[in-house]
Amino acid sequence: MLSTPAAGLLFTLAWIYPSYALYFHIGETEKKCFIEEIPDETMVIGKYRTQLWDKQTSSFLPSTPGLGMHVEIKDPDTKIILSRQYGSDGRFTFTSHTPGEHQICLHSNSTKMALFAGGKLRVHLDIQVGEHTNNYPEIAAKDKLTELQLRVRQLLDQVEQIQKEQNYQRYREERFRMTSESTNQRVLWWSIAQTLILIVTGIWQMKHLKSFFEAKKLV
Repeated sequence: MLSTPAAGLLFTLAWIYPSYALYFHIGETEKKCFIEEIPDETMVIGKYRTQLWDKQTSSFLPSTPGLGMHVEIKDPDTKIILSRQYGSDGRFTFTSHTPGEHQICLHSNSTKMALFAGGKLRVHLDIQVGEHTNNYPEIAAKDKLTELQLRVRQLLDQVEQIQKEQNYQRYREERFRMTSESTNQRVLWWSIAQTLILIVTGIWQMKHLKSFFEAKKLV
């Protein structure tokens, strides 16, 4: 039996980098993009499959082999790190080298497919991040690991991923602190500028009123 702290640790580790799956619909020329926050030096694997809307059966059926998807991935600096054409079902892999928000975009080559003209396409997307990209049964068979050794390997990979996530959170905090300091400095200089403008305006008004009263011989 696991102790309460150990069970809590395993529960936390399981939720650090969950893989998630979803599906979405796209039109003939539509492009769908997703934002994924990823630490640096982290592997990401994406798998997808497509289904084409069939008017006769009023349901989504497996797509024809000629229909493909174009996958484009940009790093936080909007630099393209992957741009490739895949088939109706595909798998793409990339490793992040810059921490931050990565943009994952998909769109079909529908202009080449007369069957898709004016129709709908359902795309099932599964994205795995960090240690979830590892195929542990394959690793165990290759390295001849026992069940205990495999569990230890999984925990080590998860701890390494937690360290990357902590480094990424520190990176975000540092950027937020720099942004806050920059904003505070701008607010300070703007306040000083407003004060100077008020002082200059007050002096000008006083001189203008003095000249007016002297011209009217009121003083």
